[in-house]
Amino acid sequence: MKGYLVLESGELYTGLWQGGEDRAGEVVFNTSHSGYEEIATDPSYFSQIVVMTAPMQGNYGVEDDVWESRRLWIEGFVCLEIQDTERDHAWKKRLTDNKIPLVTELDTRNLVLRLRQGGTPWGALVHAASEQEARQKAQVLIAQKKTLDKDWVYLTSRPQAETRRGENMVGPRVAVLDFGSKENILRELQSRCSEVKIFNSRSSVQEILEYNPDGIMLTNGPGDPADVKMATGTVRELLGVKPIFGICMGHQILALALGAKTYKLKFGHRGSNHPIRDTLLNQIYMTSQNHGYAVEEGSLPGDVKVTHVNLNDGTVAGFYSEKKKCLGIQYHPESCPGPHEAAGLFSYFVERMI
Repeated sequence: MKGYLVLESGELYTGLWQGGEDRAGEVVFNTSHSGYEEIATDPSYFSQIVVMTAPMQGNYGVEDDVWESRRLWIEGFVCLEIQDTERDHAWKKRLTDNKIPLVTELDTRNLVLRLRQGGTPWGALVHAASEQEARQKAQVLIAQKKTLDKDWVYLTSRPQAETRRGENMVGPRVAVLDFGSKENILRELQSRCSEVKIFNSRSSVQEILEYNPDGIMLTNGPGDPADVKMATGTVRELLGVKPIFGICMGHQILALALGAKTYKLKFGHRGSNHPIRDTLLNQIYMTSQNHGYAVEEGSLPGDVKVTHVNLNDGTVAGFYSEKKKCLGIQYHPESCPGPHEAAGLFSYFVERMI
């Protein structure tokens, strides 16, 4: 059966429908050659249809231990080819069992060029008997999807606080403000800390300070930082009170709390091969990234230093303020399956800021 990706801007792409249910979302692309399970279970991909640029997907099966959250968050998966043999079709089955639409044999090269040139629009993956039917289905699905609450962070944040024991009994206690956290952020903290307590994104300053943490982690998460309710004000009150480390969405919320501005990137940064110049660790390395927004460098206050730069486009990839005891990193130092060079930033936070 034919499957269609219909963009809100009018373009239509035809492929092979492999299963799942019709869904709509923001259409984005990822340049990673591995990590399809980590991508699909990363809450930062909430409400997004992911187009993979690497041609073959599902070629090494599935493994529950690498999941980055409790469920799959993507609204669709598009690739040129999917592993679908008698030996191994586990990834295809995992997607379709979870009703995630899967379309293959689609011109992903042409589609990605469109996304790079024209930005990331809303779209829908549908199976239909004709292009006309596909467009009609897509129009309805996209309109419905747009009625969703814009605070995607709150929709992915855990509803109740959760405490986890750390592996370093003489390490610090860290409060985590959950904006849609990947599990590996928590694993990295647990390996260095005595205890980690994870709070909902709309938790109050009082709730966090009652825990009396040694430091605060602001996690990754989906959507526009300007649409996140409460968190910016909460972080603003905590600045200078406790050391703060923000990752991805946490980095953007931290910037807003400092009085800076954020803006939407044309097509975002998504992949595991983005080069960064890091003046804190004094290294240049490759990183895993997944974000659609960035911090406006000129809007940062004078006592905040840009310490990390994306070498692809020169955008702000990290900042540090000794005065306010805060560190923001736009990419994913906790990245799994890799690369792993930036993991030292967790130690930098624990050893120097707490």
